Amino acid sequence: MEKRIKEIRYIPTTDIHIRENPTNSETMAIQGYVVKFNERSHLLYDEWYERVAKGAFAKSLEENTIKALWNHNSDIVLGSTKSRTLQLEEDEIGLRFDLELPNSSQARDIYESIKRGDVDGVSFGFYIRDNGDKWEYLKDEDVYERTLLDIDLIEISPTPFPAYPTSEVGKRSLLQEHNLKTREERVLEELKKAQVNAMIELLEI
Repeated sequence: MEKRIKEIRYIPTTDIHIRENPTNSETMAIQGYVVKFNERSHLLYDEWYERVAKGAFAKSLEENTIKALWNHNSDIVLGSTKSRTLQLEEDEIGLRFDLELPNSSQARDIYESIKRGDVDGVSFGFYIRDNGDKWEYLKDEDVYERTLLDIDLIEISPTPFPAYPTSEVGKRSLLQEHNLKTREERVLEELKKAQVNAMIELLEI
């Protein structure tokens, strides 16, 4: 059985904020969007852009126990859909979250950092289910665009630093899975074609 690759993405959004509870001043909660549908990501690996399709999280929301972690650290659990301290829903805009933080000194520090605006990002860790993405080559930009259709969501993470993929192995694995060439391979292929055509022209002279 082929090993699945866990991916982490951060698609910029400014919609993370604290949620006040007028009946309980000790409640520490944050809410916002993990990702907004059909918004283009930054360029990944200098090879492709990504979009998340509406409905991409539907199966995960129905079947998975999803955790909220601090900065993707599984030792620091901030909430869970199982206990409903983390609530997730898809609306017309994207994947919305509401997270009630635990009563701990670390959570209080995180809450204060978000309240001050020092932490303003949320990223998410996931796998892609079979046939769960679609790739398209955009010739005018010489890049691919990947649409995520069926995401196996594992965790979300408030994070002070965006989590961008950097693994060369991960890049090649994803492209090879879909029989896609890297930009470098495309350039080399064009050079070889040009060399062959030049040789043919010389022979015809």
